[in-house]
Amino acid sequence: MRHSGTRTIETDRLILRRFKVEDAGAMYHNWASDPEVTRFLTWQPHVSVEATAELLEDWEGRYENGACYNWAIVLKELGEPIGSISVVDQNDTLRKAHVGYCIGKKWWRQGIMTEALAAVIKFLFREGYQRIDSRHDPNNPHSGEVMKKCGMKYEGTLRNYDWNNQGYCDACFYSILAEEYQEGGHCL
Repeated sequence: MRHSGTRTIETDRLILRRFKVEDAGAMYHNWASDPEVTRFLTWQPHVSVEATAELLEDWEGRYENGACYNWAIVLKELGEPIGSISVVDQNDTLRKAHVGYCIGKKWWRQGIMTEALAAVIKFLFREGYQRIDSRHDPNNPHSGEVMKKCGMKYEGTLRNYDWNNQGYCDACFYSILAEEYQEGGHCL
């Protein structure tokens, strides 16, 4: 494993970069305070820009750890973060990473999250990961569509596996392996 940490990644429409405390206003207004965005997430909507700034201050300190992968999704035409994507769990021995993401509802169903996830998958395989997986609440099927578009395969649904802002929930798991990615299983 290389563990070069959160590095800037550029795609056609996006810049994936480290968060800064100065992103607090955009993060708060674009997605973090929206109960519709956080409906299927494990954290509550933020109550103030100050609370968002405190979180970002903590995140900034974590970037010193080379194994921290946490990107702000910046839409180039807007110039500010509209969502986030990160490795929320990892295991170096098994060389696997679990990815989580969210985006402001104004940018839903525009292929933006698919573009971001595809870029992160490519980056993580270059870091030396063997398996990248993610999961979603079955009541949020659009998240699963993003995973499928990025070549991830459905592995199954675990009953009452997770908890989110709706309470206990099932979890649909998807993954992609390094050899599948190399064989062309990446985003179409």
